[in-house]
Amino acid sequence: MSVPNRAAPLSGLAVALEDRWHAWRLEQAKRRNWSPTVLPFRGYGLSGADGWVRVIARVVMAPPGFFEGGRHLPAMVEDGVRGWRNFVSPTVNAAEVTVTVAGRDYTVWADRGGVVDARVAVDLAPGWHRVSLSVEGSEVTSAAAFVVDSEEGFGVICDVDDTVVVTALPRPLLAAWNSFVLDEHARNPTPGMAVLLDRITRQHPAAPTLYLSTGAWNVNQTLTRFLGRNLYPDGALLLTDWGPTPGRLFRSGTQHKVDQLRRLAGEFPHISWLLVGDDGQHDPEIYAEFARRHPRNVRAIVIRQLSPSQAVLAGGRSAGIMSSTPGIPWVYASDGGRIAARLEALGLLDAPPQPDADKEEYL
Repeated sequence: MSVPNRAAPLSGLAVALEDRWHAWRLEQAKRRNWSPTVLPFRGYGLSGADGWVRVIARVVMAPPGFFEGGRHLPAMVEDGVRGWRNFVSPTVNAAEVTVTVAGRDYTVWADRGGVVDARVAVDLAPGWHRVSLSVEGSEVTSAAAFVVDSEEGFGVICDVDDTVVVTALPRPLLAAWNSFVLDEHARNPTPGMAVLLDRITRQHPAAPTLYLSTGAWNVNQTLTRFLGRNLYPDGALLLTDWGPTPGRLFRSGTQHKVDQLRRLAGEFPHISWLLVGDDGQHDPEIYAEFARRHPRNVRAIVIRQLSPSQAVLAGGRSAGIMSSTPGIPWVYASDGGRIAARLEALGLLDAPPQPDADKEEYL
């Protein structure tokens, strides 16, 4: 229809204006003698002769002493970094970044938003590894990357907003307040989800855990600290860029999730994923579509119900969605404890060990 024809020129204009804004901010930062800094993010990879690592980072300009090793200073983190601070650093467009893995140097480039998202070929043993990153004029920073065994057949892909952290995305004004105004220590974990994911990863210690979100790359380190404070399993965050693209005025969060899931199916064809999300956005539809396209890559689909009213809505549409993915179990429940019980009933999660009655101690 005529709408896409109008949208393309508008999005092109928006991209041009955004690029000019970034260029002006970058010039102002240089005049103030700010320096480029690489903000390192967790990545992941695959072991073997054809192994590789996905390196993820962001290049920004910062005044001296603002970051330490590419991360906020400990005192600032202790006080609590308010959400808006993640969006104020000027980005470095097309920065040339040197990546060092296992003693070898690779050259990669940031995109127009300063984001580095590159895959480098390297043969590493399964497990966690350090990746060093630097640009000209910056200190060397390091990121962690989890390399998956080529024989591993299980993994977890988990949504973030309202699945592991309460953001109230179905209520936009409250979500904006939680994301931009409150400091990071005021954010609340969702009930029981950390325990659930910890139990799953303990049962599958070599399996990758990846967090998939429509949030911006700007909040990667804030979310990483949140996951650590609340004892969630370590894993890479797969976020996106906010703002216009050549074909859209605003990036599609749904399309971002669809694209990342398809990419993971191609990168790990041997893995069957446990997909975890909520019914506040479009996770059931996104996961069902993925399961229909890649049924061998889905072990089960877990949907956390956000509220009684939304649970009723989700229950009303769940039958149709579940029937479209025959052979793939679905779990709908309101918290981690109830989800765990249903996964146990399906044989997908081991029951916790029971205390020995003969060894009980009474206080």
